[in-house]
Amino acid sequence: MALYHALAIMTVLAALFAYFNHRFIKLPGTIGIMLMSLLCSLVLILVGLVNRGLLEGVIRMVKSIDMYTLLMKMMLGFLLFAGAIHLDGASMRAQRWPILAFSTVGTVLSTFLVGGLFYALCLVLRLPVGFLYCLLFGALISPTDPIAVLSILRDAKIPASLETKISGESLFNDGVAVVIFLSIYEMITGGAAHVDAGKIGLLFVQEAGGGVLLGLLVGYGGFLLIRSIDRYEVEVMITLAIVAGGSLLAEALQVSGPIAMVVAGLVTGNKSRRVGMSEQTRDYLDKFWEMIDEFLNALLFLLVGFQLLVLPFNKGFLILGLAAIPIVLIARYLSVLAPMRVLRKLMAMTFERNVVPLLTWGGLRGGISIALALAIPVEMQGELFVVVTYIVVLFSILVQGLTIGKVVRKLV
Repeated sequence: MALYHALAIMTVLAALFAYFNHRFIKLPGTIGIMLMSLLCSLVLILVGLVNRGLLEGVIRMVKSIDMYTLLMKMMLGFLLFAGAIHLDGASMRAQRWPILAFSTVGTVLSTFLVGGLFYALCLVLRLPVGFLYCLLFGALISPTDPIAVLSILRDAKIPASLETKISGESLFNDGVAVVIFLSIYEMITGGAAHVDAGKIGLLFVQEAGGGVLLGLLVGYGGFLLIRSIDRYEVEVMITLAIVAGGSLLAEALQVSGPIAMVVAGLVTGNKSRRVGMSEQTRDYLDKFWEMIDEFLNALLFLLVGFQLLVLPFNKGFLILGLAAIPIVLIARYLSVLAPMRVLRKLMAMTFERNVVPLLTWGGLRGGISIALALAIPVEMQGELFVVVTYIVVLFSILVQGLTIGKVVRKLV
């Protein structure tokens, strides 16, 4: 099935599921859509026992959509920009040290904690999974997903400072995770001897530092254009060009596109919005990017739900996936606790009450982890890690996402 046909069908389903959820189920939008796509997948599996042709047709449609390319190269930049333009720059600056610590040190620490604990689990279960493969899993599952986080935090009504920490961390930790993921991947494919600390450091500077510089460049370039005119249609079009052109530039320059789009979104949502736009343009800009955000989120979580149809489930994979849930939560808890204690001691910083359990439970995983897992070849335990990642993501969104509001009310 052509990609256009598959996306057209998915768009129709996303709209229908969004309507049904809003009218009857009344769950947070992305969770409701994903839950219905999961239920639809289960129904299709049951129908397939009677009519195998229908199930196989849907499976072909889902397989025709390259989840990694669609999310990481097409949708992610737009989603991150849409989330970043609504963040307050002053609040981000006030929380810059926790955000920096959690998105860098915390991600690295979580990668090794998850990888080490998962490797120990595989040894106990006598599964032949190498340590570097387990670290690869730790890298892809450690970053909190800004797409999942930002869409669910809107309904959780958590304290503003805590929301800034969670959303800021989730927006910036992708670059760190990608560097770790690529470094470990190169160790596996090219041999650990070919990757040293200097090479990893250079890769980090290129990806993260280059992403920041590119984001500032395209963000301020857009600001100069927007400030020089007063016509909302053109100004909104310029913001689209910032994302589309900036993402292409990031790929060509081999820098972090996600970080570039976050920085460009912050510049646009603060500098351009405050100085260069009329009230009418601000109104249209907000409504346009809210619509983009809602649509792409709906499409993404629908696709996540339908991935159930193409996963190579078996009993061993299921056990590993369920066991990975507490491993990821424990690693998240420790990777938040350690940098927070350092910040308290060295900089005398104060944090919200029960901040560690709140950041642990609010650190959701989502489509980015699944997309990275899908990039791992079969010969590198790809099928196992896709299933394990999928189970962790489902728990994260359905259980943590649905209960974060209650947890906040209880602990704050």
